[in-house]
Amino acid sequence: MANPAARAPLHPALLFAFFFLFTFALHGPLLRLPYFWDEAGYYVPAARDLCLTGSLIPVSTPSNAHPPLVMAFLALNWKIAGFTPLVTHSAMLLVAALSLLGVFRLAASVANREVAWAATLCTALYPVFFMQSTLAQVDLAAAGLIFWGLAAHLERRSKAAALWFSLAVLAKETAVLVPLTVFGWELILRSRWARRSNHEPGNDQHLAASKSALLIPALVLGAWYAYHYLRTGYVLGNPEFFRYNVAATANPLRIALALLMRIWQAVGYMNLGLLTAATLLAMLLPPQPGQSGARPRIALPTQLTFLAVAVVYTLAMSVIGGAVLARYMLPIVPLAIIIFVSTLWRRVRYWREVIAVILVGFVVALFINPPYGFTLEDNLAYRDYILLHQRAENLLQARYPTAHVLTAWPATDEITRPALGYVTRPMKVVRIEDFTIEELMSASELNSGELPPEDSNSTASRPAFDVALIFSTKYEPPSPWLGAWEAWQKTKARFFGYHRDAPTALAARILGGEVIYTETRHHQWIAIIEINQAHDAGALPLRPLRSLR
Repeated sequence: MANPAARAPLHPALLFAFFFLFTFALHGPLLRLPYFWDEAGYYVPAARDLCLTGSLIPVSTPSNAHPPLVMAFLALNWKIAGFTPLVTHSAMLLVAALSLLGVFRLAASVANREVAWAATLCTALYPVFFMQSTLAQVDLAAAGLIFWGLAAHLERRSKAAALWFSLAVLAKETAVLVPLTVFGWELILRSRWARRSNHEPGNDQHLAASKSALLIPALVLGAWYAYHYLRTGYVLGNPEFFRYNVAATANPLRIALALLMRIWQAVGYMNLGLLTAATLLAMLLPPQPGQSGARPRIALPTQLTFLAVAVVYTLAMSVIGGAVLARYMLPIVPLAIIIFVSTLWRRVRYWREVIAVILVGFVVALFINPPYGFTLEDNLAYRDYILLHQRAENLLQARYPTAHVLTAWPATDEITRPALGYVTRPMKVVRIEDFTIEELMSASELNSGELPPEDSNSTASRPAFDVALIFSTKYEPPSPWLGAWEAWQKTKARFFGYHRDAPTALAARILGGEVIYTETRHHQWIAIIEINQAHDAGALPLRPLRSLR
């Protein structure tokens, strides 16, 4: 049960200001960076459409049916302060500060202020949360609103819980899983627990009110989907989005593997395993003495509520979602952090020192890439990506301003949308899916034919593309775990879109060009290849190329 007497020692507005200034100071060097990956590919264009046209449905990019709360918040900030990366990322820090305040409020409510401060600091420095704090995406916002909803529910404030959870589903649709899970817990188990332990007339009234309030977010989400369907003809986004994130994931083996990955992200990823291991060791110790007996644990019904939410959300994220991204688990990881920190506080004498070691581990994970593959947005590797692409694309535009550029997403967006911050004028692109040998061979065949000239007064044919911008599309550790296990590599390729980018020299040979620029940062790379117009694509046989891999 929540502890109504546990309240923050400072006014919530002061705590919010503190969390914002704290995160702003830590993220200062990152705030002016151009937009990255999914924020550049969908969220920023969608928010900009809303800012310019007032439409809740994107017009410059296919709609993914994500609810519009975060995009509307960004549009409002741009109306007030201007459309710049600094304004965007600072606005997201406001969301991060609200989320940290939600973690603090929840932890203080179910445990105490010492646990709240430690859990909030761990959450703020956990690499996935830290990186999402500035990125214009929706997962952190949904997670923060969920924490506020859980805190209100445990404090028996049904109307406030309904409001926070409704805002959460308007940030991201998957947030609806949390109030529905809590509803099921209240309906099936918690009401029986309450009647056995402390049957009071007020309890029944509270349970009825809280259960009814927990259904309101689902109605809100249903209203958004009805509006989206009326405007687009689709409920769950465009057909390709639905296929990638729902239809293509319905395979039992893929679900089982994704579940293992989700569990890893919840308890071990990015040095989170340090906190998990410390908690397991602490369970071997007796509780430390407190002011009146042993230090108390978080109430068991509350722990079971957290566990129910974690289990349902983890299972759901194993079934849906084409990419198994760690940011999708942000509603769960801080709940685990609260439980783990509370256990350390209860059982370990020098628990503050243990937390300090864990925080050092999180900071290390921000700067040093792990020995396994990970998403670039999960630590400062994303900054390496941006700097590589900024320099290469500036050179590309300066040297080949009118060229047709062969490249893959997200560079296709970076060089065609100046608003993203990489180029000053849109360039012409020829898009391929990735930089595998097969894709490059197919692209090479384009230049073996003849395309009509762009200038109507000219009779000369032109190549499909004049230059290629190729880059590492994922992080490849120098000595990856399971790197020599061929069956695992094939499984990743089958279920999770894994592929190997061709080395720069081989890509240049396939395309019949010359590498005129290349740069590498911490095992990420980018290159510009100038295409030889006399290249005969048919002169490069397929089998020798495959043997070079």
